Amino acid sequence: MPTISRAEVAHLAKLARLAVTDQELDKFAGQLDVILEAVAKVTEVAAEDVPPTSHAVPLTNVFREDVVRPGLTQQQALAGAPAAEDGRFRVPRILGEEQ
Repeated sequence: MPTISRAEVAHLAKLARLAVTDQELDKFAGQLDVILEAVAKVTEVAAEDVPPTSHAVPLTNVFREDVVRPGLTQQQALAGAPAAEDGRFRVPRILGEEQ
């Protein structure tokens, strides 16, 4: 027997502005009861002496030094381009004029 009543489900549906049938009220009451039971089990497991964690195993980030390195010049970048115009890559138009 669900611990959440049909009246409570109907009230929740009204708050959410959902139209539900009598069959759906029974179905949702059972589903919400299962959800509430699962939440209750989780709260039972959580103990005061267990610190909250975001992962099951400890993780550490590995960072490397941020080293400034020289990049390509504009001419070097455009040297391998199939087409360039006004110092930029030239690409074919993909949208028509109606866009």
